[in-house]
Amino acid sequence: MLKSDRMRLEIAWGDGNAAEVSAPRLRAACRCAWCTRERIDGTFAASFEAITIDRLAPVGDYAINIAFSDGHARGIYPWAYLQKIASADGRAATPIASSAAARAQLHGGPCK
Repeated sequence: MLKSDRMRLEIAWGDGNAAEVSAPRLRAACRCAWCTRERIDGTFAASFEAITIDRLAPVGDYAINIAFSDGHARGIYPWAYLQKIASADGRAATPIASSAAARAQLHGGPCK
């Protein structure tokens, strides 16, 4: 579920836990070909502090595509990768009341 400030994404896992990941962290973690090339060339941005999430789109059942306020919309984030990002940030073990309801909010909310 995209938070109202568009700065955070809350993701519900099948085990009843949820994770929250910031837009700047997600943008910095993009593994698309363009971002990978910029990292190799040493031109990848040092930070993305003012970045927000413009929209989310499902990619089959395995990932989401995230479009950011800087115009970048090439990144595909598999659920396993999102879980890895959240775990690295120490935010992957927050129990939620209803994981089914949270998943429905993610898919029924801003996804198009």
